[in-house]
Formats: sequence, structure tokens, C-alpha cells
Amino acid sequence: MTGMYLIQDLAKAETEPIRSGFGRGLLEAGRRDEKVVALCADLTSSTKMDLFANEFPERFVQIGVAEQNLVTVASGMAAMGKVPFASSYAAFNPGRNWEQIRTTIALNDQPVKIIGSHAGVSVGPDGATHQMLEDIALMRVMPNMVVVAPGDAVEAAKATLALAEDSRPAYMRLAREATPVFTTERTPFSLKRAYVLSAGQDVSIISTGTMTYQALLAAEALYKEGIDAEVVHVPVIKPLDAVTVIQTAQKTGAVVTAEEGQAAGGLGGLVAEVLSEHQPTPLKRVGVMDRFGESGDPSELIEKFGLDSKGITRAVNSLLTELGRQ
Repeated sequence: MTGMYLIQDLAKAETEPIRSGFGRGLLEAGRRDEKVVALCADLTSSTKMDLFANEFPERFVQIGVAEQNLVTVASGMAAMGKVPFASSYAAFNPGRNWEQIRTTIALNDQPVKIIGSHAGVSVGPDGATHQMLEDIALMRVMPNMVVVAPGDAVEAAKATLALAEDSRPAYMRLAREATPVFTTERTPFSLKRAYVLSAGQDVSIISTGTMTYQALLAAEALYKEGIDAEVVHVPVIKPLDAVTVIQTAQKTGAVVTAEEGQAAGGLGGLVAEVLSEHQPTPLKRVGVMDRFGESGDPSELIEKFGLDSKGITRAVNSLLTELGRQ
């Protein structure tokens, strides 16, 4: 039931941190274009910028623990013709320096690529202070800003290369823990597209980032229950591929969104906005519901917050029951 570009047995998917894919992609982007530069706020290894820093030390700037300075320096380098990637934890970048991003990067339309690593509750033991859940909402309301949340490490590498060639400011969200790799090198990626990874007729599951693998697992479980779910992966949240979102809603008449962040203002809020204007459709959101995270094992937190395949399955069954369709 999965598309031709996906592995066939999701249960046997290998795992790798999404941030590792970014590191590989940045290194390749640097090899392709000498204008690519990298800046970090004292988290070079954690954000996987070390690969680039080791090969291109003359194009790497260690800013230190000064996230506001991180993005303002990056904006200045962009104004001088460079293609800067600026990385830190998402709690600090964009969490701590949102105003500087707004004023020096977005307002001036400078092509700085802001990399927020360690996003979502899957950061685990670091707890609520470091579990950035509001970043999608913060960044998607900013004019000129592209917002990307890759589904796995392979897609993160592709997204990094695409961003290096794109002339717009951008934010890319990365997870800390190793997560299943469900795409392949042949899987298409574009900064303009969302992708139907599993076709279905009964309900649409629209997901982003780490949650797409969980959505695919949920679709397999639902299929065994006689529910034919369509899975739409949204690696690029802004600009949203509204055409694909509207088409899947027209097809199934029921939508569940899934994200590892605040549902308010995030992907769930965005899909609700689009559908309410263009294709009013019953919808349920799977995400963090107006609360902070907490310390714990990543897998336990994902389960507790209902951000696993079982949580998505429950939301689908609840929605279809409310609609009288099961």
C-alpha cells in the first residue's frame, strides 16, 4: 500500500538522526558552492555542522553562546553575497532570537538558512525548556520565510541542498533522536510540493517531520481495520502545497493532521485555515495541545503525548465515528 519510492516493510526501517542528514547535505552544499558558509552557537557537533567545519574551516564561524549575534552576523554575510547556514537548538534558534531573525533576515529578505535542531518532545530528558514545540507557529507567520520539516535523514540532506540553491530566507526543523528512514535516494523532494505517500479513500492523514513515519504505520493498522487512509507528507510547511491538501480533502472528506509540536499555529492550524477557506472538511489535529513538554525517555514521551501511530489511529477512528462512517 506504500508508494514505489518507499521501503516496503516499515517495521524494518533503519534509523538515523535527521540532523545527520543535514550535516551530510551541508557538506555537499559546501563542496558544490564556495559561497555556502556555516555559523554555529557553540553546538557544532550536536547540530552536525562539524563535517562542514572540518572540511571548510575558513568558511565556518563559531559565534559562541550568542544566538542573537548568530543570526545578525549571518544576515550581514548574506548581504555580502554568501549563503549562510546558522545552527543551534530550536529552543534558542528561533526561540531566543526571533526578533533578530525578523528584523535582520526576513524584513531584509536575506537568504539565511536557520537550522533549529533538537525540536519536539523527542528531545527527551532535557525537558520542557529544550523541547521546542512552538517553532513552526513562530516561523510560518513570518513574511518571506520558508519553513521545512524533513521526514527523515535522507530527506534532510535533500532539503539542505535545495535550500542552499534557494534565494529565500528559510527555517529547517530537525529532531535529535534517531528516527526511521522511510524515504530513499529516489524519493522526490521539492520546496514546492507535498507528497501522497499512500493512497486511500476514507480519510486523509496529513503529517510533517517525524510524524510521517507514524502516519504510515497508522495507515497500515487502519487498513487492517477496513479503513483506507491516504497519507500526505508535508516536508515544506511554508509555502504550503495547498493544491495537494485541498485535493486529498475533496477525495476523502475527512482529515487528521499530525505533527510533533503545538497543533495551534502549526501544521494543524495551517491546514484548518486552508480548508476552512477553500474546502470545509471535518478535521482533527494530532499534536501537542496547549501544554509544555516534560522530561522522560523519548519513546515514552511520544506515547504519552499521543504522537505515535496509535494516537493517530485513535484520532482517525474518533473522527470517522463522529461522522457516522464506521
